[in-house]
Amino acid sequence: MAAGTRVESLPEECLSHILSFASPTDACRSSAVSSTFRDAADSDLVWENFLPSDYREIVSRSVSPVEFSSKKDLFRRLSSTPLLIDGGKKTFSIDKCTRKKIYMLSARELSITWSTNSLYWSWKKPFLNSRFPEIVELVMVCWLEIHGRINISMLSPNTTYGAYLIIQLLDRAFGLDTVLSEVSIKVGKYSIKRPIYLKRDRYRKGLEASRRGEEEEGVRARGDGWLEVELGEFYNNGSEKEVKMWFRETKGVHLKGGLLVEGIELRPKE
Repeated sequence: MAAGTRVESLPEECLSHILSFASPTDACRSSAVSSTFRDAADSDLVWENFLPSDYREIVSRSVSPVEFSSKKDLFRRLSSTPLLIDGGKKTFSIDKCTRKKIYMLSARELSITWSTNSLYWSWKKPFLNSRFPEIVELVMVCWLEIHGRINISMLSPNTTYGAYLIIQLLDRAFGLDTVLSEVSIKVGKYSIKRPIYLKRDRYRKGLEASRRGEEEEGVRARGDGWLEVELGEFYNNGSEKEVKMWFRETKGVHLKGGLLVEGIELRPKE
């Protein structure tokens, strides 16, 4: 009896249990082996193992009902289209390769200095492709400070994460490239900060680099029409309670404006 035939002779539940320790990619590939493997690879037993243990609680926080025909269908949805949760203030998705959690905090979920004053910031419906029903535009300020935080228990454990401020520059943008801005991240006693220069031609270079498959450190163009500024990275070992993230330009006394903010994304770097 051939080895492949011996494996196929195993009960479907046993095959499913074995495949649950594989990756989603390998599970999909195994479907092409035979109808026996396909049935096992498509089972809920396999794909529930690929979902985070608290996926039911996360899905229950969706702003609209989530319909899915199987756990495989749910995994495909969460790994391809971010789920809008918590009253439209966050999105949740899954990295389809690592199965790690990805969150984005909307601009409404951030602490932005003077963002409640319409003289300085303007809340509006997005005219770019956005995950959220609202984005915020910097009208004009001299003190620019954006702060985000998230409970670290919401993220995948034993994982290195990167935090990214998702922005765009309007044609009228001014004053953002006059002096260096500062980005920083803090988890427990660990903290790191670095300067970053928001210069319009730097973004153009970032876009060109993105099209060539390259990446410019710290700032780069995304594939969704937005730009991202890397705020820093950290390792979630499960021992801390909160991650704090900042973008600041508070040293210059000049005015600046024309910046759109969508939110802060936290995604695995592995």
